[in-house]
This record gives sequence, structure tokens and C-alpha cells, in this order.
Amino acid sequence: MSMVVVVTENVPPRLRGRLAVWLLEVRAGVYVGDTSKRIREMIWQQITQLGGVGNVVMAWATNTESGFEFQTWGENRRIPVDLDG
Repeated sequence: MSMVVVVTENVPPRLRGRLAVWLLEVRAGVYVGDTSKRIREMIWQQITQLGGVGNVVMAWATNTESGFEFQTWGENRRIPVDLDG
């Protein structure tokens, strides 16, 4: 199990309700929880199917140098850049 944070913007109410089933909404559009990899992947599948015209970022704790990984869905104002060094 690992900590998961999901931040949504301009997504349909149906997706927000679906996220609230597995995660706690601590602020409008910000969800946190402690889930397994299988549940995290299931949540991501729901995001891609129900996201509409909005955008979403999901971050979770991992055993890497940075301690986390993330993925995005939808059109974001910020583009993730991978810098090495």
C-alpha cells in the first residue's frame, strides 16, 4: 500500500463521486488515500474513462530516488520534464 494523491480540474461530477469512493477529498478536487497498486490502476482507468474535458494528475509514493512517481491525463498548462543529473 502506498500514499496516493489525485488532483482534478474541470472534471465531471460523476468522476469526482467515483474518486470519493476510494479516496478522501481534502479540498475541492484534491483526493488522498492509501491504496494498493491494483486499486491505484483501477482508479486511473476510471479517470481516463470519465475525465471528460478536464485534467488530472496522480502522484504516489514509490521506492525510487525521488520517493514518488506521477502521471497526468488531459491538457495541462504545465508539461512534465524529466531532468537527469
